Amino acid sequence: MKDNDFKDLLTGIDQVRVIHRGELKPRRVFKFSPVIVKKIRAKLHKSQTEFAHMIGVSVDTLQNWEQGRRKPEGPALALLRIADVSPEAVMEALHV
Repeated sequence: MKDNDFKDLLTGIDQVRVIHRGELKPRRVFKFSPVIVKKIRAKLHKSQTEFAHMIGVSVDTLQNWEQGRRKPEGPALALLRIADVSPEAVMEALHV
């Protein structure tokens, strides 16, 4: 990893800490409603079981997202954002 990239990463981690403490508001907030998760799955023409397996989560987790009991976070949220914009890219990248 290049020195500048590592410094940027450390800066980002420090910013997350400040945001987590409530001392700074995040610049961007991404929210996914249950309808959006289901819509993304429909774009990919996958059943709940197929989609959950494809993105590496349990079927229970996917159902919780789609029914609004839980919200996707971290890498799953990033993957869903990409799938929403470019479902073909996700299908190709995951070799589905």
